[in-house]
Amino acid sequence: MRGSDRDAFSKRHPLVNFVFFIGAIGCAAVIQHPVYLLAGAIGAGSYHLLLNGRKGWRMILGMIPMFLFLTAVNPLFNIYGATVLFHVFGRPYTMEALMYGAAIAAVFMVMLLWFGCYNVVLTSDKFTSLFGDLIPALSLLLVMVLRMIPNFLRKAKQLMGARRSIGKGAGEESTTKEKLSDGMTVLSALTDWALEGSVITGDSMRARGYGVAKRTSFQIYRMTCMDWTLLALISLLLAVVIGFAAGGSTAASFTPDLFFAPIAGWDALGLIAYCLFLLIPTALHVKEAIQWHISRSKI
Repeated sequence: MRGSDRDAFSKRHPLVNFVFFIGAIGCAAVIQHPVYLLAGAIGAGSYHLLLNGRKGWRMILGMIPMFLFLTAVNPLFNIYGATVLFHVFGRPYTMEALMYGAAIAAVFMVMLLWFGCYNVVLTSDKFTSLFGDLIPALSLLLVMVLRMIPNFLRKAKQLMGARRSIGKGAGEESTTKEKLSDGMTVLSALTDWALEGSVITGDSMRARGYGVAKRTSFQIYRMTCMDWTLLALISLLLAVVIGFAAGGSTAASFTPDLFFAPIAGWDALGLIAYCLFLLIPTALHVKEAIQWHISRSKI
């Protein structure tokens, strides 16, 4: 059984799901304040674990080396900063560039987690039910693009596993050159697979008459009172976050000097609204799980 089949937020109207993920991914992409990044990581990570279970743990643990690598590498290319920790090949390795690398890595990780949740919750049928009648060609393109990242990761694991099974994959004792060569081979195969798949999908949909006439959905989605309430709550919290961000409450600067907008007084309301917004899917999931256990205990 898929994680979305047991998730309360996944059962809501596609419009509610879409507005939430647009807000979550958009905020994750533009807000680099460390406290907001931490809140985003907790919100995305907790919901990702609820949807994927042990598989989610493997993905999150696998992101830790990537986070450390991106953080450590950034100061090698970005030499700006006032606090020099040491020199590498005569170039300054600054604390400000290190912090900026951590922020960029955190943004990348949080977006990956949210895209992973999006791929489970907002299925192709849900997305096309929203936009299939208005923009049939663009809706098909967006479905393909938004599914690209999780499909890429899954296909990359399959390719690396297949290469290792025939003795061509890079192992732990392989040299750096061999690992880079293996990575480039996998990347080339992934590119060919993605391009071929997009052409086949486009031809298949065109042959089936996609976009020629009004499209019908496999499942009919209707907005309920709960959906309207959630949509209003999501819109209100998102508007509060955007308002505080526009006022500079989420400002963060890393080079040449570190500066983070203080979160105190009224500015704390923006962070509270952001946390409440991010925890809506998790809260719905936990609420339904508690109700389920209570109903079972009464049997």
